Amino acid sequence: MDITYKTTGVCARTISFTKNEDGTITNISFDGGCNGNLKAISKLCDGMKAEDIAAKLSGNICGMKNTSCADQFAKAVLSK
Repeated sequence: MDITYKTTGVCARTISFTKNEDGTITNISFDGGCNGNLKAISKLCDGMKAEDIAAKLSGNICGMKNTSCADQFAKAVLSK
């Protein structure tokens, strides 16, 4: 299932990815945000299970914000 998640409180506007039937996440892309860091997160998480991504990235914050693009990605993979 192709998903586009609208983020809140971060520089990236949306996160798009495919959630496969086996629970793995592929085809990850961020619209906006810190290009290099988000490309790295996309490569590192490609093929991982949604629960594993969430376990690693949930609660990560950016500067004075109470969330981050990584934290928003963790929320996104557990949605739907």
